[in-house]
Amino acid sequence: MSYTRLRTPRAVVPRAFYDRAVLAVAPELLGMLLVRREDDGGETVARIVETEAYREDDPASHSFRGRTDRNAVMFGPPGHLYVYFTYGMHFCMNVSCEPDGTGAAVLLRAAAVLRGHEHVRARRAVHPDRDLLRGPARLTQGLAVGRGHNGLDVTDPTSPLRVEDDGWRPDRDTVLTGPRTGIRVAVEQPWRFWLDGVPEVSRHSRHPRAWR
Repeated sequence: MSYTRLRTPRAVVPRAFYDRAVLAVAPELLGMLLVRREDDGGETVARIVETEAYREDDPASHSFRGRTDRNAVMFGPPGHLYVYFTYGMHFCMNVSCEPDGTGAAVLLRAAAVLRGHEHVRARRAVHPDRDLLRGPARLTQGLAVGRGHNGLDVTDPTSPLRVEDDGWRPDRDTVLTGPRTGIRVAVEQPWRFWLDGVPEVSRHSRHPRAWR
């Protein structure tokens, strides 16, 4: 069955799913659903197709130098959104992982819209559809995620943004891994995960000032 078809029933992904090693959670988030409750009572649903893992011993991670006011959600209970503003231009969103007190999270990099195209197009106004949520900045823009969503519990069924499971799973040989994109350190760590042959996956880009 195609990744673009939404199945039923759906269930919110429980907190225990995130209370594990971030390198286990990141690839297993591929195929899960981002569900946003819209102001008109409808919903936007998008399937996650690309992620990246970050953890405390990783110099590319916001948690590498310890807990701060900015990165506190990474160290909090698993299953919460860590949203930050970057390059003075856009937001990125992550989901906290591992036990409370550990600074780890999965960056959500890209998703394919399955329902609610009209809402995403109104925010993004781009064509083709593959570019609607292709890349972390487009993902947050298309789902209207901002600073106010930082700390949101994605395991709460009443949350305006949550992660759900409709039972779809990618074939194991279609899950690829390689270096993360756009970072300056730890550039060779193969902690980026994506679905092979999916046009909504973003383009890999090496930071111009990457040095190791």
